[in-house]
Amino acid sequence: QVQLVESGGGLVQPGGSLRLSCTVSGTDFNIFPMGWFRQAPGKQRELFATITNTSSAGYADSVKGRFTISRDNTKNTVYLRMNSLTPEDTAVYYCNIANIRFWNTWGQGTQVTVSS
Repeated sequence: QVQLVESGGGLVQPGGSLRLSCTVSGTDFNIFPMGWFRQAPGKQRELFATITNTSSAGYADSVKGRFTISRDNTKNTVYLRMNSLTPEDTAVYYCNIANIRFWNTWGQGTQVTVSS
């Protein structure tokens, strides 16, 4: 059973930065691509950043150039560095394996609120 624990969210002013972490257990983290997802109030959960097991990254246009996904396979952890945050980035952020077969299991997420 995959377990995902996200952390690092909080309240930040527009233009600010945050770094999220997600620790994964219960599976062979090193072989899977990972993704960061977010769900804003009243909206569907969206996948916006992915990273392969060899650290090749991809981003949605909405975050490209502002967010950076990375991973440490020795720590079973995936990170998300978020810069130039805007109120539109307010959401609950989740990580998961970037494969739909695993999307029945989610962590608790971490709330990111961008507000002045």
